[in-house]
Amino acid sequence: MPDLSLENIEFIKILAVSDATILQAGMNEATRQKLDDEIGVILREYYRENTMGIQTGWTEKLLQFGIDEDAGKSAIACARRLGIDIS
Repeated sequence: MPDLSLENIEFIKILAVSDATILQAGMNEATRQKLDDEIGVILREYYRENTMGIQTGWTEKLLQFGIDEDAGKSAIACARRLGIDIS
């Protein structure tokens, strides 16, 4: 399970407010790998908690850093458009 580092928080915040088309144009393989390996895991667990009621603790952790439900949903939607498997 990845840690909620400042870098991961910033990635999630960027996903929440960005256009996937613009992000995809500037994404390199290292960024895609980070999204798959770390951000994708965090967002999958967050998604599971908010859709299936499985207590993972990610909702509370993200709220501590100002990532509310709307931002979380936006980040998930953007990650999906970038080809990251969330569900």
